[in-house]
Amino acid sequence: MKLKGTVHKFGDDVDTDEIIPAKYLVTTDPAELARHCMERKVERFSQKVKAGDILVAGKNFGCGSSREHAPLALKGCGVSCVIAKSFARIFFRNCINMALPVLESPEAVEGIGQNDVLEIDLTRGEIKNMTKKQIYKVAPFPKFIQGIIASGGLLESISLKSR
Repeated sequence: MKLKGTVHKFGDDVDTDEIIPAKYLVTTDPAELARHCMERKVERFSQKVKAGDILVAGKNFGCGSSREHAPLALKGCGVSCVIAKSFARIFFRNCINMALPVLESPEAVEGIGQNDVLEIDLTRGEIKNMTKKQIYKVAPFPKFIQGIIASGGLLESISLKSR
């Protein structure tokens, strides 16, 4: 699976309440959640993101409560992947369950800048910074996780297997 998009860069310890504030948890509609995604961090963030764009962040991305709304809000905005130095473990798993690829690479985060254009090959575990002509290697997802993402999420993956 290959992805391509422009980078939106954030720092360390971005929590789930910053990704999608708790007052919007009354819905699971990705389009509605997207309108409020990252609004505390970047004014009109959801209007700046284009389909396929990539979020890059520092350490401990997705810390805080274990809400599944956070990856839904990011996907609803059009974010195709999140690259960070590290992730809160529950957030990491929620992203996989919601078919939002997440990659840990401190080296890539250090080398990638705001508005850089990236090409990501999830199968090969490769992040290409097209702007700076740099390549970063990450461990590719195991086949079963690639299957979950390709199916559109955990529930869809289970549904396909039960047919």
